[in-house]
Amino acid sequence: MNIYKKNNSIVKYVYSVLVLFIFPQISNATTDNELQIEKCITAKLKTVPKTTTVEEIQNLCNKQLKKTKNQGVISNRILSERENIYNPYVITPHKLNYILPVTYTNDINTDAYGEVGNWPDNLEDIEAKFQLSIKVPLNYSSLFIEGDKFFFGFTIESWWQLYSDNISKPFRETNYQPEFFYMAPLDWHPFEGNTGFTVGVEHQSNGRSVLLSRSWNRVYFNFLFEKNNFALSFKPWFRIPEDEKRTEMGVIVASDEGDDNPDIDDYMGNFELGLLYKWHDYEIAIKGRENFAEHKGAIEIGFTFPLWGNLRGYAQYFDGYGESLIDYDHNQRRFGIGIALTDIL
Repeated sequence: MNIYKKNNSIVKYVYSVLVLFIFPQISNATTDNELQIEKCITAKLKTVPKTTTVEEIQNLCNKQLKKTKNQGVISNRILSERENIYNPYVITPHKLNYILPVTYTNDINTDAYGEVGNWPDNLEDIEAKFQLSIKVPLNYSSLFIEGDKFFFGFTIESWWQLYSDNISKPFRETNYQPEFFYMAPLDWHPFEGNTGFTVGVEHQSNGRSVLLSRSWNRVYFNFLFEKNNFALSFKPWFRIPEDEKRTEMGVIVASDEGDDNPDIDDYMGNFELGLLYKWHDYEIAIKGRENFAEHKGAIEIGFTFPLWGNLRGYAQYFDGYGESLIDYDHNQRRFGIGIALTDIL
């Protein structure tokens, strides 16, 4: 092993050539397990630090393969992300990234903009919508559980009045969602599947002030289950309380201080249930929220499909309350179509 350590880069190159050109010629005598290890080594040779020896890479792949023998759609995504974890030029997606140039709602929320010039009379039911979401790992070795990770995530979701000529095509609403979360696998395999969990704290705000300001903070727990091409998540949360708005003579004083939306739980619910299924090159995801006490909530259905090359189409349907923060107490149905910049999982 001293030779490897003295000239590790040359060894990596020679080994990659062997993996790419020699090993396939003897594949008839190679087991499926060995083929998967070879594929793993080839991928990691491009991403691991230069000081890593081939033996260390092989041990890492053996351990990884053993732990993910029955990996599903969630595990596959985690493993693909880890292959690029040392690459400073790769941005890791968090939630789905998409652009919907055209969305239609059956009831645009004009009531919320009563104090904003001539907006209520000129808002269009057709608008564009997009979401950009990334995450950054904050640890590279396990903290408490083998394979766990601590992340910072940031998501921007925006609704753009692209077709409203009378009000200069403004961005009607933009929601910002920074979060810190911890993700780890569980050694529990019901129905021959895999499980894991996420614990996090997040802030969500529309970045506005006074009458249009909407925001909340919450702590959440997310249970994850996968089996083959099916994944399930159950995400209950607890809203962090805020001070009430100041009142004078029974009337709320317009200010930046205090809770902008004290009844948001009544409409946004107390949990989210997510289901995902991948069939060949198609993905369908369903998310539902509910407050059983108030009987209010929402459902969102997303569907991705191939277009050409690596470009994927994306269709989204929403029905209920809280598509955005400004619409948290507004009930509507919306359908949009466009392109997905990343897979759902």
